Amino acid sequence: MGRVNARETKDIQGFGRINRVRVTLRDQAVSSLFVVSITTVFTLLLSPLPSDARAATAPQPPAAARQTSPTVQPLFPASQPPTQAQSSAAQHSVPTPRPVQTPDSATPSSSRPITTIKVQANEVVLIFTVTDKKGRFITGLKRESFGLLDDGRPPVAVLNFTQQTNLPLRVGIMLDTSSSIRQRFQFEQDSAIGFLRQILHRGDLAFVEGFDIQTDLAQSFTDNIALLNRGIRKLRPGGGTALFDALHKACRDQMLNLREEGAVRRILILVSDGDDNYSRYQNSDAIKMCQRAETIIYAISTNISPNKSKGDEVLRVISEATGGQALYPVRIEDVATGFRKIEEELRSQYSLIYRPAAFKNDGSFRTINLQVIDRRYKVRVHKGYFAPRPE
Repeated sequence: MGRVNARETKDIQGFGRINRVRVTLRDQAVSSLFVVSITTVFTLLLSPLPSDARAATAPQPPAAARQTSPTVQPLFPASQPPTQAQSSAAQHSVPTPRPVQTPDSATPSSSRPITTIKVQANEVVLIFTVTDKKGRFITGLKRESFGLLDDGRPPVAVLNFTQQTNLPLRVGIMLDTSSSIRQRFQFEQDSAIGFLRQILHRGDLAFVEGFDIQTDLAQSFTDNIALLNRGIRKLRPGGGTALFDALHKACRDQMLNLREEGAVRRILILVSDGDDNYSRYQNSDAIKMCQRAETIIYAISTNISPNKSKGDEVLRVISEATGGQALYPVRIEDVATGFRKIEEELRSQYSLIYRPAAFKNDGSFRTINLQVIDRRYKVRVHKGYFAPRPE
């Protein structure tokens, strides 16, 4: 009963082989499908997404992080192409060492090249100095180092920027000849003469004026050192002091009336104790006239007492409003040191010529805000200027 014939056994074995074959094929098919699926997944993961898909899938930063952080924008970006005026002016921007004048020089040295930059009525010439916190002069800064607002607006165009400018000088020497400085007047005279011998070069001009209750124009504008020397020597002290009147008149009659085709530096050296007891004009009137004449005032105090006087404060206010500086020698012999410091500053000045925005020839006062981006440094520049009146 339990025997199975040979044919049945053969069929059963054959069925088993068929089933094994089917299982094997099915396993291979599943394996192939798995390999294909894995390959497809890796292909999709490694393939670059389209740009719109990448933008859609990229993680987005928080809204606050996406905002651009404010940065200090320099006034003159390095990528700004130079204008034709800048290119032509650049030929004159290389500073040249100034030779020392000898006492016998009758006229300024001609070895220094003359810088001539023509300026239109709607262009501003800005002369300024940069110092560190200790008052040392900083030279070699680039135009990208500064930011400027003229009457609250950036300039329309920058036409020229020069380090250690050698623009021609128009210098006035104003000596207080009141009776209060009689004992120290000779030191003032000697120091003024030495200063002019050192600072004047070809293309520069200077005048000499003394003042007490009246002004004495001892020598009008000239480049002749001998004439300037003679003008200083003939001044005599005596009388009261009308400082504000003298300053107002010098800026009005000498500086404001200059008719120059090119840009120049207008400088007044005021040697006085700062006292005033006769002027009709106020201090503010004198400052406004200096600003209208675009003249920088450097003051050397002749007050050698250990305490600052009211006159010293007057000199400080005048100098700072016009972009200059007041110096206070501790001994009358140190007046010459004050002149030497001014000489050093004149060799360290920058010049900037630009075209302001929304400029009108209406005689209005326009404020100037010039800063160095590097906060370690400070700019000394006048606080503003008067636009010309319509002719």
